[in-house]
Amino acid sequence: MNKIDTRIWTTEEVAADLERAVLEHRLPPGTKLGEDELAEAYGISRTIVRAALQALAHKRLVELRRNRGAFIAQPSVREAREVFEARSLLEPRTARSAAERMTGADLAILQANIDEEHTALDAGESGKALLLSGQFHVEIARIAHQATIEAFVSELISRSSLIIALYWRRRAALCETQAHHALMKAFTAQDGDTAEQLMKSHLLDLVASLDLRAVTEPATSLREALGR
Repeated sequence: MNKIDTRIWTTEEVAADLERAVLEHRLPPGTKLGEDELAEAYGISRTIVRAALQALAHKRLVELRRNRGAFIAQPSVREAREVFEARSLLEPRTARSAAERMTGADLAILQANIDEEHTALDAGESGKALLLSGQFHVEIARIAHQATIEAFVSELISRSSLIIALYWRRRAALCETQAHHALMKAFTAQDGDTAEQLMKSHLLDLVASLDLRAVTEPATSLREALGR
């Protein structure tokens, strides 16, 4: 028997829950987000649903189409290239700064993230592993003490998840285990030069793992995708 959900959802919580579903690839690009279906799934009003969808549209994770409704965004090939070009400009220098500022506590947080990602992969939870992989990159920006860049990186990581959902052709798109381990060695040694170069190579490998012709089919049921 399914447990009855008596939780009262706020706009921010609904937006965060939907965003997680997107980043874990439970809601693929192109999925239609019907207001009535979402309102029923969360037990909330359509007003809250609309506000949550507006928030996700601001993050460019959702497209609001006149007279058609809301859909999970489908980045074009051009957008995909632009996103990874932006990441290649920001993240290597951020990795350098993070390495130079790295503390034992920071290393512990990054290692815990990697361990959790491995657990997800071993359990066959590739969507969760992808989310954790992205969080690893956001944590690096946080450690670098670059709040503005951290916000940019966070948005780019979210959009990268959509791009990977559309265009990935091999598991390496999840961020290869060896790449993050190599970065950890550079961070432990506080070697900014090596961290910067490793991040450059890592992002190039991610782009190489994409097939810019493949497109996935959207989910058929919002309730099933959200596990509600």
